[in-house]
Amino acid sequence: MGIVEDVADELALESLKIINATGDDAFVQRVADAIGGSSQTMEEAYMTAVRVRRAEQRARQVLQTINDELATAPPPHQDD
Repeated sequence: MGIVEDVADELALESLKIINATGDDAFVQRVADAIGGSSQTMEEAYMTAVRVRRAEQRARQVLQTINDELATAPPPHQDD
């Protein structure tokens, strides 16, 4: 990734930690507004990184649920 994407991803990860701890989704827009005042390109990269990281969190939750279900499911019946 380039510098813009790298920095945007770091900011997104840090932002999501704060959001997960506080539940304040408005935080994303506050950071985006601060970034956008200096660089629209960085703002767009940040918002993209936030969306990607949120999607990743949701996907990991689904995978964890599936793995938990598989771990507790009885083994498949095998006919001899």
